[in-house]
Amino acid sequence: MALSNTIKSNARLKRWLHYLMVPRGQARPRRWVSWFINPFVHKKGSGSRICRSVRLDVLPSRRFDLGEQATIEDYCVVNNGVGDVTVGAHSRLGIGSVLIGPVAIGNQVIIAQHVVISGLNHSYEAIDLPIRLQPVTARAIVIEDECWIGANAVITAGVRISKHAIVAGGSVVTKDVPAYTVVAGSPARIIKRYNQERQVWEKVQPSASAATPVPAPLQTADLGFPMS
Repeated sequence: MALSNTIKSNARLKRWLHYLMVPRGQARPRRWVSWFINPFVHKKGSGSRICRSVRLDVLPSRRFDLGEQATIEDYCVVNNGVGDVTVGAHSRLGIGSVLIGPVAIGNQVIIAQHVVISGLNHSYEAIDLPIRLQPVTARAIVIEDECWIGANAVITAGVRISKHAIVAGGSVVTKDVPAYTVVAGSPARIIKRYNQERQVWEKVQPSASAATPVPAPLQTADLGFPMS
């Protein structure tokens, strides 16, 4: 803890340590970090699998955990640079998908191909400064157990998708999704809901389909070297 506090309070030391791990202006860590540190820090459950062509932009200073039998398919990108990334047991990230923390995915979740799930955003308010030089912000995304995210969907920062919800392919999710619902469109809206009393899935009229957003706390992300 003392070492962590020392690093956090010393901006120069933090920049130097970050440079040792990641080349300047890049997101991918140096190979010595990927080969000799990450495997001993990040947790992989029994039978979990990361395919060979996956790009892992993950640092040891933040969590990257896989539950048992979880799979990250080929050509995916995983980045925990501004927030933890956790994937639950028996969940699958489909080919070519992007996962940028902070993101927490539950158990038995299906994520199809080319899905973008990003808890990161760029500030843009200062018009006299290029957007890439402005601070980034992070709001956690939570995908609860048993969800199914269709191909080419986009899940934006701060969204919670509750248990057994379905996101149709190509949807852009900007608000929280209640449990046992189907959402579709851009922005996504509820088109079906499970009726617990009748035990059937029912279509939802457009006037009643808007999900009520619950704002997640907004915080400026630290691109340095936190030891937590």
